[in-house]
Amino acid sequence: MPVTDVRHDLDNLTLTIVADFAAPVERIWQVYADPRQLEKIWGPPSYPATVVEHDLTPGGRMTYFMTGPEGDKHAGYWQITAVDEPASFSFVDGFADQDFNPNPALPVSTNVYTFAEHDGGTRATYVSTFESADALQQVLDMGVVEGASSAINQIDELIAS
Repeated sequence: MPVTDVRHDLDNLTLTIVADFAAPVERIWQVYADPRQLEKIWGPPSYPATVVEHDLTPGGRMTYFMTGPEGDKHAGYWQITAVDEPASFSFVDGFADQDFNPNPALPVSTNVYTFAEHDGGTRATYVSTFESADALQQVLDMGVVEGASSAINQIDELIAS
């Protein structure tokens, strides 16, 4: 399993996940740069993603929905704020309605994903920062740690194929 560490810090409003992959940085970057690959790992296995819009450039947007086992759809978006290919990208991540308009009733996070060479492979560090401790606690209660970990753990199978 690639995920090696998960920490949440209510004082600093952060959730940090660290994962190690036996693949070069450029290969892990491609998982996020290619919408068809991203679909295979964004969301837990029981909630596969469909990427609708994908513009991984500063100011760009990524929209998607995940489909649950009962056919229920859950939409979200990324607003891309910075890109340093293949080392990192930053984005605002939020929940959305079915037309991809932000859902103000659910938390928004600011995210920095970094990819660095580590032991012949890649160490990915995923840091999400929330607006408040309540917002972080809300996503923790929604199962974000389990969901994100199971999603990230799908990357090994993708890069092996």
